[in-house]
Amino acid sequence: MMLGLTTFTQVHVVISLIAIVSGFVVAFGLLTAKRFDRWTALFLATTVATSVTGFFFPFHGVTPAIGVGIISLVLLAIAIFARYGRKLAGAWRWIYVVTAMTALYLNVFVLIVQLFQKLPALKALAPTQSEPPFLVAQLVALVLFVVLTIFAVIKFRP
Repeated sequence: MMLGLTTFTQVHVVISLIAIVSGFVVAFGLLTAKRFDRWTALFLATTVATSVTGFFFPFHGVTPAIGVGIISLVLLAIAIFARYGRKLAGAWRWIYVVTAMTALYLNVFVLIVQLFQKLPALKALAPTQSEPPFLVAQLVALVLFVVLTIFAVIKFRP
């Protein structure tokens, strides 16, 4: 790796945070029937970049993070095809919404994992990430995204 691991990690984190912030802007657009073309391009590009750069961390065997990265890239390929290849025509509109929102959810899922691993106060609450505070945080995020995705599918119309 040409960059040191610390620098690479910092770049990966910055890309991930840009993906999450731009993803929430895109989600707002979906909920208000606005396309936000530039924000969408930024969200999709940085989410692809964060998934791809995740594969370059040293790891041994298939990890949950690798699985999330693979799922995210599949969802993003479908979202990009629906958005740019099919131009959101017909069923491709809701397919785009569901895949884009699920990719954003996966970014937030990983963010929650990282926060519980890196922040001492959260790590103390859930040192093995199997304790109730971690599970509640992930469950709240999941329910929130399911609800937001349903509303986005309903609201994002031509």
